[in-house]
Amino acid sequence: MPYIYTSDAYSPREIAARVEAVGVLKMKARFIQTFMLGTMAGGFIGLGGVFFTFIAADVSLSPAIARILGGLFFATGYLIALLAGAEVFTSNNLIAMAVASGKIKFSQLCRNWLIVLVANAVGAFGLAVLFLMSGLHREMEGAVGTTAYQLGVAKVALPPLEAFARAVIGNLFVCVAVWISIGGRSMADKVLGAILPLSALGALSLEHIVASLYYVPRSLLLGFYFPEYAEASSITPFEIVTHVVPVIAGNIVGGSFMVAIVYHIIYRHHADDTKL
Repeated sequence: MPYIYTSDAYSPREIAARVEAVGVLKMKARFIQTFMLGTMAGGFIGLGGVFFTFIAADVSLSPAIARILGGLFFATGYLIALLAGAEVFTSNNLIAMAVASGKIKFSQLCRNWLIVLVANAVGAFGLAVLFLMSGLHREMEGAVGTTAYQLGVAKVALPPLEAFARAVIGNLFVCVAVWISIGGRSMADKVLGAILPLSALGALSLEHIVASLYYVPRSLLLGFYFPEYAEASSITPFEIVTHVVPVIAGNIVGGSFMVAIVYHIIYRHHADDTKL
């Protein structure tokens, strides 16, 4: 039978089935494969952070334009991870759908999250080191370095409850973007469907743990090797913990509970119901 091309997007029920199937498939991946893909994802998200830093450092832009452009360029990093194939902790929160369906065990989900989160941290830290080695922090007469340092400081300075709430909203946007992209049948479909929700992360100053794993270590490295960027502010280990923990928790709530579990109840809990 000849191949028949269709540009129609997958229906929400079909997307739910695909998300569930992807979750099962991810559990079959070898450790080294998952870890390497997670490391690449950390670097990819960091690339979006580099873009965002340059936009934020340009004082000639109005605050509104800087936020819009910064959000769009930050989304580039996540789009690379999404389209080129990588393992991101936040989007892997959707695997909770396969747990809810009984297709995988909760312990398997936790193992995947732990491996991917550590790998994301390794990739993000590696890019932070490359940022310093490249001398990019000296661009715009040092404004890029100053902005890079301040971005990390601003994240850890958030009160834990605010960080948690921003993380919930942030991963709600991310997982909806991933959900929409899975519904696309072409590369263009996926990009157009995902780019605006992903741009909300930077534009609205929302929290995303993988982005934090790039911004905060970069600030620590800048403050250590180039104290002129640190001025009077500094980052303490306590601030890092009180930032990372609420953001991880918020991302899980926003992605696993508000997207994956809700869509499981709607489309997969009674999978034989009339199609929508």
